[in-house]
Amino acid sequence: MIHLADIRSLTDFKRHTAELVAQLKETGRPQILTVNGKAAVVVQDAESYQKLLDLVDRAEAIAGIRRGLESVTRGEGRSVEDIFAELRSRYEIQQDA
Repeated sequence: MIHLADIRSLTDFKRHTAELVAQLKETGRPQILTVNGKAAVVVQDAESYQKLLDLVDRAEAIAGIRRGLESVTRGEGRSVEDIFAELRSRYEIQQDA
């Protein structure tokens, strides 16, 4: 959740960069910077940003798994045995006994 304290002007950020960067690192909360009273950019510390990227990756992986499971439930796709048989045939691979 964004707090009013997390919103400041770009000019204010430039004037107090060192202390605001320290605050970003301490709180882990992003800052919304405004230009002419309108939100223009969001800044955050690198560790918090990496956590956000990791969460996005995880959410995308979970969504992909769900789509795959739903397609199997609908009867789409092929069995692994069929795929391996096709690959053995295509690349002339002998199956071990």
